[in-house]
Amino acid sequence: MTTFAELGLIPELCGALERAGYTTPTPIQQRAIPALLDGGDVLAAAQTGTGKTAAFALPLLQRLHAQGRGSRAPRVLILCPTRELAAQIDASIQKYGTALKIRSTVIFGGVGQNPQVEALRRGVDMLVATPGRLLDLHGQGALDLSQLQTLVLDEADRMLDMGFIHDIRRVLKLLPAQRQNLLFSATFSKDIERLARGLLRDPLSIDVAPRNAPAEAVTQHALDCDKGDKRRMLSALIRGESWRQTLVFTRTKHGANRLAKQLMSDGLTAAAIHGNKSQTARTKALAGFKDGNIDVLVATDIAARGIDIKELPQVVNYELPNVPADYVHRIGRTGRAQASGQAVSLVDAEESKLLRDIERLLGRKLPRMSLSEAAREAYANPPTPIEVAPEAAPQRPAGARKPRPPRGDGQAPAPGRRRRNRGGRGGGGRGRGQGEGRR
Repeated sequence: MTTFAELGLIPELCGALERAGYTTPTPIQQRAIPALLDGGDVLAAAQTGTGKTAAFALPLLQRLHAQGRGSRAPRVLILCPTRELAAQIDASIQKYGTALKIRSTVIFGGVGQNPQVEALRRGVDMLVATPGRLLDLHGQGALDLSQLQTLVLDEADRMLDMGFIHDIRRVLKLLPAQRQNLLFSATFSKDIERLARGLLRDPLSIDVAPRNAPAEAVTQHALDCDKGDKRRMLSALIRGESWRQTLVFTRTKHGANRLAKQLMSDGLTAAAIHGNKSQTARTKALAGFKDGNIDVLVATDIAARGIDIKELPQVVNYELPNVPADYVHRIGRTGRAQASGQAVSLVDAEESKLLRDIERLLGRKLPRMSLSEAAREAYANPPTPIEVAPEAAPQRPAGARKPRPPRGDGQAPAPGRRRRNRGGRGGGGRGRGQGEGRR
């Protein structure tokens, strides 16, 4: 059985991995780590939860350590689609590199930029960023990319889905021509392959799992129910099965808010997370979910990127996604790192075609779920609704102007909204939307 030391990692990194409880490299790590240590370009397809972050973070940390302290400008840039994923990657880098003197920081929108500017001023070796805030800070002269040696595009498929291709192209123009390029994606499409051809030079191609295949450790079921009965059915499942840490997906931000409030009225601890929430609210909700204070987290697809919870037991598709591949992304939040998990999809008559498309992608039909006696009892005896106070909206002082949304918040422009050329910043500037539609 291969060990991390046999892959060529130094004792400092192996020790950090052992303290974190990681003893055996995953398939993506076994193939990517040696290639990245050699400095070559890599095109990797791997399911979520297979250890992609460690696959690129560990060898890049080791190479920077071997080089010694550099200038204040970053030598590694990791570009990813959302704030949550950026924060998760930076936390992993900090954990793996605890014994190394490697400076890392993360920058994304939705929060004040001054602490990020100060961190860049002090100097950074590894920079994790969302595209919008990166371009903003570079445009302000707060970020020097002239010393960059390695570019990582993580979850590249999602960045393209979110409309970041123009921002990615703008970033590429700012980087030195001679560099290592790494592209990681859960799925491959023609757009991804086109991006790879223009970005990578003679890359090592790594595909550790069938494309668009869900994690084998995830038990999947569909549960047929009427559209107007979904909330009651979901509540019965959670209460009857005593589910904890249940991640529930909706299609829209408004739907996530409404469902979380309804579940709270059933006496469950629930919170919603989506692009319209402030970064503080998103961080608080995710922290409460991780530590068990919140049993149900209702999320949209984009906000769920970067949610990395060890042994997350349940994922529920309250509404099926319009894109079949997004089903794979959703249920990939559970069954991670060899842990088991289950995914339940509540399917109404209007979603029958969406279900058929998902089953066609998977190459099999999803088995129908039978309710347990406890769940049937909970369904037959719904709780008396509890009055839930509406979420308070922030108040502005009288006469104050409405604040402008933060730029570069790691979210995509809203579909159908035209981008404006703002003072010479380029026609590919960031939009103001949140990347989940204007529904």
